[in-house]
Amino acid sequence: MKNWADIMKNITMLTQFGLSLITPLLVCLGICWWLSSHMGLGGWIYILGFFFGMGGSGMVAYKFSLSITARQKKEKKKQKISFNRHS
Repeated sequence: MKNWADIMKNITMLTQFGLSLITPLLVCLGICWWLSSHMGLGGWIYILGFFFGMGGSGMVAYKFSLSITARQKKEKKKQKISFNRHS
């Protein structure tokens, strides 16, 4: 049963990572579409939106990797047998 919980945790984490990675890009491109259609800006605005969206997605990936490494360090430290903790 523990393996099933770990599988579901990993699937949930992967889904959350995928959504968090694509959302900044879609939001920036949506803002660019709105600016282009309502404000009359040219198609060049999509290039800026793409780069800003990719920058946001890069930050999400960086923060995600930091949280994963912190979680792994915490689990490794927790598995260490000390004087008060016996296995």
